[in-house]
Amino acid sequence: MSRLIKSSLILSLFLLLTSTAIAQMIAPPRWTIQLSEKEPQVGDEVKLIFKAQIPRDWYIYSNDFDPDLGPMLTELELDEKNSSGFSLVGKLKAINPKKKFDEVWEGDVTYFEGSGSFEQTIKITAENITIDGFLGYQMCTDVTGQCVPFEEDFVIKAKAIAVVSPAVVDVTADSTEAEVEENIVADSVEQEVVVPNQSASEERTYIDLEAHGEQESLIGFMILAFLAGLAALLTPCVFPMIPMTVTFFTGRSKSRASGIRNAFVYGFSIIAIYTIAGTAVAAIQGPEFANWLSTHWVPNVFFFLVFIFFAFAFLGLFELTLPSSFVNKMDEKADKGGMTGIFFMAFTLVLVSFSCTGPIVGSILISSAGGALLKPILGMFAFSLAFAIPFTLFAVFPHWLNSLPKSGGWLNSVKVVLGFLELALAFKFLSVADQVYHWGLLDRDIYIAIWVVIFALLGFYLLGKIRTKHDSPMETIGVPRLMLAISTFVFVVYLIPGLWGAPLKALSGYLPPMATHDFNIMENRGSGISEANQLDEVPKYADLLHFPPGVQGYFDYDQALAVAKRTGKPLFIDFTGHGCVNCREMEARVWSDPQVMQRLNEDFVLVALYIDERFELPESDWYVSEYDGKEKKTIGKQNADFQITRFNNNAQPYYVILDHQEELLIRPKGYDTSIPNFIDFLDTAKEEFTRR
Repeated sequence: MSRLIKSSLILSLFLLLTSTAIAQMIAPPRWTIQLSEKEPQVGDEVKLIFKAQIPRDWYIYSNDFDPDLGPMLTELELDEKNSSGFSLVGKLKAINPKKKFDEVWEGDVTYFEGSGSFEQTIKITAENITIDGFLGYQMCTDVTGQCVPFEEDFVIKAKAIAVVSPAVVDVTADSTEAEVEENIVADSVEQEVVVPNQSASEERTYIDLEAHGEQESLIGFMILAFLAGLAALLTPCVFPMIPMTVTFFTGRSKSRASGIRNAFVYGFSIIAIYTIAGTAVAAIQGPEFANWLSTHWVPNVFFFLVFIFFAFAFLGLFELTLPSSFVNKMDEKADKGGMTGIFFMAFTLVLVSFSCTGPIVGSILISSAGGALLKPILGMFAFSLAFAIPFTLFAVFPHWLNSLPKSGGWLNSVKVVLGFLELALAFKFLSVADQVYHWGLLDRDIYIAIWVVIFALLGFYLLGKIRTKHDSPMETIGVPRLMLAISTFVFVVYLIPGLWGAPLKALSGYLPPMATHDFNIMENRGSGISEANQLDEVPKYADLLHFPPGVQGYFDYDQALAVAKRTGKPLFIDFTGHGCVNCREMEARVWSDPQVMQRLNEDFVLVALYIDERFELPESDWYVSEYDGKEKKTIGKQNADFQITRFNNNAQPYYVILDHQEELLIRPKGYDTSIPNFIDFLDTAKEEFTRR
């Protein structure tokens, strides 16, 4: 739900931009490249330092995580023919990158935002030093869902002598490489080269939505915590406390006004107690500790076991209780008058209800452990707000008690239902550890099978076919319970096709990736591809590149264009990349829709142009770009150059539909997870192609 809300908000804001925004070139970071030593000597080990100033709302991936995970790592490539006077020591090192678990890639990634720094240690072997190469990296944003690969070329010339005068060379947009080298040699040693990323006439365009994703995430988390607070009210430890609380206040209040005042103090005390607990958790966890909690196997396995423990308690295996002596002391203080007594009355409620609220509160704090500083504080505030409101209102309006249902076996049923939910959610933590460390314990189909069994048992429990030891005999069931049972079985039916490869898009954030699925009918049978739509040519580079399951096409523009002309279909170009998060999300959320998949396979010839594919083409296919004057040797560089020079765009995903004269049929489209919008995009292009 959180991701859906986020996508909708981003889409709405994106549509408010000017019509030229979609075709706008994305400016790269501004890099500063320098040697760490001002007076290098032959035999010294020095550092080649790369520092980036990253545009607002963008980030670049680092290089110290699993290269097979998906995103494009930052890499240093040197031209051995033109480089001399040094040797590499070790590999390129990222300096203090941020770290997080990425739900799309289902793994640990490191990245920089705002600024970033890399270092490469080199050993000086000669007086004349030439370092010629480039830094390849990927810059992405969650605001518009774009990812752009860049290469930062640089040439450093220096002389290693005993004594040198410091010199700084600032390469402006108008400087030529010859001028730079002349200045560097004149100063004996280059200390800093600022390599321009754009001409002086180019402007950077930012979308001012700073911290939007984080704020939305906190709001969604608070809503879930508030709902958890409401659920806690319906447990057998809490619900009977409501009339007891009302009796406490109505018996002690001297007037109506004092009763209302005491009720509000009571409610605020409950909120304060729970919020203080959240603040304590926030104070303990720092950013690095939070990252460790969210990605390392130790805390995730621990949280898995904690959730299992709580689930067993809710299901009736044992009771969670605090020491009676401690509870009795709090109860004695509650008997005192004044505000202090009211506060300890609230504290007593919190303690007495711990056996039912403990698992819920623990779940909220665990869920917030990998988040921002405010998350546990706001989570506990939202939980306690929902928890305190009914007690306060019933204390203010005691006659409302007559409308409450009587306590009974239904309260234990609520507790058991929560136990089933805790049991299901526990496997999410085990799944995180399993995916990050590649244990292979919880493949996608195993995970779905576990959920099918858990929720099927929950459905049978709601129908009264299964009873726990604390349940009362039940001859009939009410309509609300029947509706809940029906909803549960509907969810089970929705899960079952996932055992055979259905995408289950609504649960994409909770399930392991499709790549871990052992038995995928869609992949094996090519779902959505009829015999009439089989490719009539073997795609070039099919051994290197691929389309998502159920979709077919080509990976070479010229080959795809020739097929489009021969078959009389428009050409659909998918500018994509191996490390493009939002490309994968578009494929999972939009392309997998049967209506979209049918249109892609039947009405268009598809070509996927990977802009980060480093396969080097034969020398006869190399060319020098008119855009930057550089030689393009790889599939990715040629595809990226084609996107820039032909469509004035360098971000992915980017979808273009052309006719046989290679003219646009419709304005190109970027990241947009709205299926109706994408269908309209395809249908409009097809209609225009038919008219031409």
